[in-house]
Amino acid sequence: MRGCALLSVTLATASCSWLQSLDKDQTLDWSAEKLYSEARVALDDSNWTQAKDYYQKLEARYPFGQYAQQAQIELIYATWKDGDAPGAVQAADRFLQTYPNHANADYVMYLKALATLNETDSWFNKLAGEDLAERDANASREAFDIFKELVMRYPDSRFTPEARRRMHGLVLAQAEHELKTARYYFVRNAYVAAIERAQRVVREFQNTPMRDDALELIAQSYEALKLTELAADTRRIIELNKNGTIAQPSR
Repeated sequence: MRGCALLSVTLATASCSWLQSLDKDQTLDWSAEKLYSEARVALDDSNWTQAKDYYQKLEARYPFGQYAQQAQIELIYATWKDGDAPGAVQAADRFLQTYPNHANADYVMYLKALATLNETDSWFNKLAGEDLAERDANASREAFDIFKELVMRYPDSRFTPEARRRMHGLVLAQAEHELKTARYYFVRNAYVAAIERAQRVVREFQNTPMRDDALELIAQSYEALKLTELAADTRRIIELNKNGTIAQPSR
């Protein structure tokens, strides 16, 4: 009997604690200012999940308050940093559709581009340790287009110089991706496919360092196919380019 009584007390205590945890939301009586303040503390502490929770509650309880729009912007950032890149992109799209002329629309567009790339660390830090050419090519192109729109729409934005730098990095990454694909085909004796991909580098990325390597690969592919005239023509172009003349091989 005593054991049963102790068990009953234990279960009752646990049940009460559980119910209290369900019933008690410490933010229920918080003002908009308090919610925003605590969200910022969590954000500054890199507690992304907690920050998201506070921002979402602020948005739900005070959708038209003075902190509502800023909370939405910071929620986009917290969502991205919390590892939910698609959610951040969707939130950015919603914000830009709702507030296309917002004073911080340029920043939201910048965040959207970063989330599209799914970058959680510094771009230039990653350049040193990650092969960007292996990134998803479609995501790179989408991010490039977003950065380009930012630069064109907000030429005086403080985010425009960084957007330009990132665009340059993406161009190099895309060119390298195409060149690696061409080399992949070449080593497998798929010379026609190698030529097509290398020509894309020459055509679309002619101002990158990958252009000359692509031309060399085209020449070697023509030689492997016994197309001596086309190979010779390509090598003449290589020599012209060495002298500062930009030329393209015959298709």
